Amino acid sequence: MSRITQRRRVSRLVAGDATQRPETLAVEEPLEIRLGGVPLTVTMRTPGSDVELAQGFLLSEGIITGRDDVVSARFCGEPETANTYNVLDVTLAPNVPAPAVNISRNFYATSSCGICGKASLDAVRLASRYHPGEDPVGVSAAALTAMPDQLRAAQDVFASTGGLHAAALFDVTDGGTMLVVREDIGRHNAVDKVLGWALERRRIPLSGTVLLVSGRASFELTQKAVMAGVPVLAAVSAPSSLAVDLAVECGLTLVAFLRGDSMNIYSRADRVIG
Repeated sequence: MSRITQRRRVSRLVAGDATQRPETLAVEEPLEIRLGGVPLTVTMRTPGSDVELAQGFLLSEGIITGRDDVVSARFCGEPETANTYNVLDVTLAPNVPAPAVNISRNFYATSSCGICGKASLDAVRLASRYHPGEDPVGVSAAALTAMPDQLRAAQDVFASTGGLHAAALFDVTDGGTMLVVREDIGRHNAVDKVLGWALERRRIPLSGTVLLVSGRASFELTQKAVMAGVPVLAAVSAPSSLAVDLAVECGLTLVAFLRGDSMNIYSRADRVIG
């Protein structure tokens, strides 16, 4: 398995004075996800938790809805070549229809944008089996403001590279306990890994939880939260207009600019107590 980080020598120039030193970089490699041997998508990711990544991606794309929809997931290589651990083949349960992949819906994803290549905005407005607007959960403002520090303290690879996004899941019904943290060079991959972790443990839909992301709240990340039944999405940075529109439409509580003791609440503010 590829390492998550690599060491490289760099030249550092400060006030005209150059020095040579080693530096730790986050690894970025392609992962091809196949369904039954048929290529579905390629995403640039940081290696690690790849099965979670694949399952979270399939969930957020509406291809699967639960753990029983996946029979197996295994790494594979081409004939007569070494296994690079960059190709993952997922076998779906017999009752799960395979997606129709054609030129109108290109699943290619980069580390910066998970929806690039899709033909139109309508193509990503997927119908979720779960309805976060119906979740009666409430979360205290104090619990929310404590979450970014917990996430940052758990970002081990970011601490050494400064180059990874992160996502974390908190159980509000258990006092705001942090359940899982995943890091990746792509913000959408970090969220998919968290959702895949939950799916593997049969916790979908993710009622009573807060999904926290280390960057901005984009339309795509909001969609992923809706597809997994997450009632509260929080971000330390700004939301997009489409993210707010989708959150309002689906009854998702969207919190952004979650910094220090302040936050902006863009939808379903009734869930935030105090």
